[in-house]
Amino acid sequence: MLRRALPTLALASSLALIATACAPTAEQAGPSAEPQDGGTLVYATGDAEPTCLDPHVGGNYPQALISTQYLEPLVGRDADGSITPWLAEDWKVSPDGLTWDFTLKSDVEFTDGTPLDATAVKVNIEHLQDPETASSTGYLAVSKVAEVEVVDDTHARFHLSEPDSALLESLSMQWTAIQSPAGIARGMEENCAAPIGTGPFIVEEWVPQQQITLVRNDDYATPGPQTENDGPAHIDELVWRFIPDAATRQAALASGEVHVIDNPQPDAIVAAQQGDEITHIDAPRPGSVNRIELNAGQAPFDDERVREAFIRAADPNPGIESLYLGTVTRSYSPLGSTEPMGVSDESLFATDPEEANALLDEAGWTEKDEDGTRMKEGKRLTVRFPVSTNQSVAAEQSLFEQIQANVSEVGFDVQLSPVDLSAWYEALGANEYEAVSAPYTRVGAEVLRVLYHSDAITPAPSGYFANHAQLSDPELDALLDQASATQDEAARADLYAQAQQRVLESFTVLPLYDQQNHFLTRGVTGVTTLGTVATPTFVDARIAG
Repeated sequence: MLRRALPTLALASSLALIATACAPTAEQAGPSAEPQDGGTLVYATGDAEPTCLDPHVGGNYPQALISTQYLEPLVGRDADGSITPWLAEDWKVSPDGLTWDFTLKSDVEFTDGTPLDATAVKVNIEHLQDPETASSTGYLAVSKVAEVEVVDDTHARFHLSEPDSALLESLSMQWTAIQSPAGIARGMEENCAAPIGTGPFIVEEWVPQQQITLVRNDDYATPGPQTENDGPAHIDELVWRFIPDAATRQAALASGEVHVIDNPQPDAIVAAQQGDEITHIDAPRPGSVNRIELNAGQAPFDDERVREAFIRAADPNPGIESLYLGTVTRSYSPLGSTEPMGVSDESLFATDPEEANALLDEAGWTEKDEDGTRMKEGKRLTVRFPVSTNQSVAAEQSLFEQIQANVSEVGFDVQLSPVDLSAWYEALGANEYEAVSAPYTRVGAEVLRVLYHSDAITPAPSGYFANHAQLSDPELDALLDQASATQDEAARADLYAQAQQRVLESFTVLPLYDQQNHFLTRGVTGVTTLGTVATPTFVDARIAG
């Protein structure tokens, strides 16, 4: 695998610099001419630099962000959640749900000239399922596909091992996007450096820890469901820069050095909403909410009373209000607000330190050491909490510190460990955590199965497992299995509702808010986000004069 060094996200930004960045000088102020075709659009990301540009390998959100520009999925999803054609123009499913026939668009080629045909689709599914690919998100998404049959060039037949009501949702995501089989055949290292797709741009150069340069695909002919432009992109070039520090990204946006940034701090979002120079795009990610999960697979959180005590003492609301400046809404659901099947139960998360203390007493944590940490049989009530600085913005890290202080009042010793994404994965893989915040993005309520089915405690070929709560509940498994096999939407929604209630009542999850996905733009028009995993697309973008 092609390995790239990961930048470390700064833990806090300079408020003074952000304030300056949000107030451009007259020379830096907005464009004075109409948007034009051509030119170079510069995007600055605060997400971790991918170690591989092929989203089949691993499968994290930074890969989805960048791969949206050069790879496309079989189907799309519009703003109201309806599945729409993309590389596949039609499909039908057998009455038993075990056979899906996909009709591909004809006369489409990858940017290397290889045809998009049923054989290419078969190669892609097999690539995702091959353990050597070390896939995680995509691997799980197509786990029920037993075989892809090549009927003819434009018809691919999927044979499933069991019904999968979420198959179309899975095939709409960037982690299952279709790429050139000739590109895949080059081997992992070369394909990680420059995957080949049908998308609006082509990977030209990758300078590690600096930027990726993409050039326009002049033959682009497969615009997605939310694109107005029906041909090649208007811009000539897209430069994807890695700027870990939020204040530096904001300053670059204000100065005109970049046109689009992600992961802005809350005060920068508020300033953009109050001004007219910078446009704010709020695009919450689908799937799970941002949340803290408690590891029920080992002490002390293998005791439900201890888990409930933590949640009763955490009291996140004041921190959310003060740190996020009204840019987020507290959630009481395992699913994000973009998911229509989400179930919320605020009653389970009332702050009650007295109840927390009583629960810990009942669980046998009755002794205390000199700093007030509870003890039981000579062991401290310690909670290891690794925090990925590539996934949690400074405001969220400050929120975790407030929660750390709140639960210490009832005797928990929370040990926050800010680490980069690679070290964070290592800590989870070694089971060296009792609490973790691990956002997971995928389309649809099937994310519940990915996150909370006991099968998800077993790592995927990449080594990553998604059930960080390590919930092992046969009744929950049965509900999730039944929901996954049910085609009727109303019945499916009811099953997912029951499953969510069991998850919430397990006290393994402390929901916080939607997965934050904010973009700020300046000097550019036509930047939109996809209805699938909320990644930005620049097919319609034009740079102001």
